[in-house]
Parts: sequence; C-alpha cells; structure tokens
Amino acid sequence: MSRQENTLDRVFLRRYNAMADRAAAQVVKSYSTSFGLSTAVLAPDVRRDIRNLYAVVRIADEIVDGAAAQALDTDEVSVIGKLLDDYEAAVRGAAGVYFHTDPILHAFAQTARRCEFEDDHLAAFFDSMRQDLHRTRFSAENLQRYIYGSAEVIGLLCLACFFGPERHQVSAAKWARLERGARNLGSAFQKVNFLRDLAEDYGELGRTYLAGEEIHLDEAGKLRIVAEVDAELDIARGSFGDLPLGARTGVMATAALFGELNERIRRTPVEQLLRERVSVPTGRKRFLIAKAIAQAPRTTSGKDKS
Repeated sequence: MSRQENTLDRVFLRRYNAMADRAAAQVVKSYSTSFGLSTAVLAPDVRRDIRNLYAVVRIADEIVDGAAAQALDTDEVSVIGKLLDDYEAAVRGAAGVYFHTDPILHAFAQTARRCEFEDDHLAAFFDSMRQDLHRTRFSAENLQRYIYGSAEVIGLLCLACFFGPERHQVSAAKWARLERGARNLGSAFQKVNFLRDLAEDYGELGRTYLAGEEIHLDEAGKLRIVAEVDAELDIARGSFGDLPLGARTGVMATAALFGELNERIRRTPVEQLLRERVSVPTGRKRFLIAKAIAQAPRTTSGKDKS
C-alpha cells in the first residue's frame, strides 16, 4: 500500500487510536470507581485525555506498589527500580513516537502531544515514584517533594488536559490562579489518600507518609491533616470558575467526593483508620456528582475572564 493510499482517510490509525483510548479507559474502570464516576461527567475530549493520563500514572504506581514485585517474585529494589527507569524513559519519550505497540503508551502519547505536557512535570512524578522504592518514612522536606511530584504535578497535567492548546490564550494572571488551584487540589487529594490508606500503606507496604508522626497517629495529628485538606480544598474551589465548563463539572464532582471522604475521616477514630479503609457509599457518590452537575454552570469567576 502506498503512503498516499494509507493517508487517504487514515482509517487504520483512527481505529488503532480508538482502541488505545478504550484500553486506557479500562485501566480507570479497573482501579477507581470514584474517579470513573467523576470523569464520566467531563466533556468527551477532556475525559479521554484525563483517562489516558491516569492509565500511565496507575501503571507507574503499580510498579512500585507491589504488582511488579509479585509478578517477578522479588523484593529487590534494584530490579523494580530498573523497571521504573525503563517505564519513565518510555513515558517521557512517548510524545515523540507516533506509533506504540503498547496501547496505553500510544493513548498517552496522543494526549501528551495534544495537551503539550511539560517534561519537568513528568520527571517530578517519576521522582516521587522512585521515593516509594527507597523510603518508608518521610521528613517534612521530603514529604513536600513527594506530594509535589505525586499529586501537585498531576493537577498541573490535568490542567493541561482541560485547556489543551487553548491554554496559550489564557492570561498570565488567570493561569497562575488556575495552577495554584490545581496544585492545592492535588495536594488535598493526596493527603486524604494518606489517611484513607493508612492501614494498607503501613500494614502491607511498610510505609508512612505522615512526616514527623509515628505510625500511631493520635487524634490531634489526624485533625491537623484534615484541616490542611479543608484549607487546600478552599483554595482550589476559588479557581473552579476559571475552568472550562467541560472540565469544571468533573473537577467539582471529584472535589466534592474527596471533601466528603475527608469529613468521614474526621469522624473516624485513628484506631479504626489503622484497621480499615474509609469510603463513601455509592449512593452518596452519585448524589454529590449530581449536585456538582447542577452547580457547575452557575459557578463563575468574578475575576479576569481572558
């Protein structure tokens, strides 16, 4: 087949692209009910790109969180570290390759090109994943670095998905406000995850992400972290009106779900958090998402709209 014939309608590539996107969507479906529900209310193009990003992040997380070790029957950090290094190279170089035999990388590459992902953000993410291989305790400084790479830059990458190339039409002041909101939202989500997953992280993986705290976190320490989450969610909410409506609904829904989870953690004794994972019932999740759908069109920024 000639190149001219091959590019006539690009039907083969379109079919492959669509398959890759569906593969990434299956990763989301397999790992996160809440994320799947909240991304369902994003605009279709935004939903596709967010899922393509999530799939790669999820795979990197599985490399360091046990799936790779179980598959290879090894706890050798050097072996798992090599896997992570190889995956980092593949992910950071993905956008420059226009056909990948790995459907998840192929889907991610399309999104990385469309949304102009910054390599520094990807590098920071993998730096945090690497810390999971080498640390079981975090100082305050190391924890902030970890949260930046594992959560805040994910917020920034999501922001790139929300705007795509149109981000260049956004004023510097508005973009700075959006970035501050995205970073605070990512940080809040991560801190909620730390508390929600306390039993699993320590009991199964031998890690604690609570800087300056022993694993036997007391009630005052828990409430301090819960208050930090509340403050960061408040900052993030101040930027929601600046988001395109196609992204705003999903972001508001996700923030509402994590806000609810944070409130349930507030009411759960620390001893219980060390034994079991707190969750939001499906019915409550659906209510919060429906509420976000109703509120999103009325949520506007009173500031610069450029």
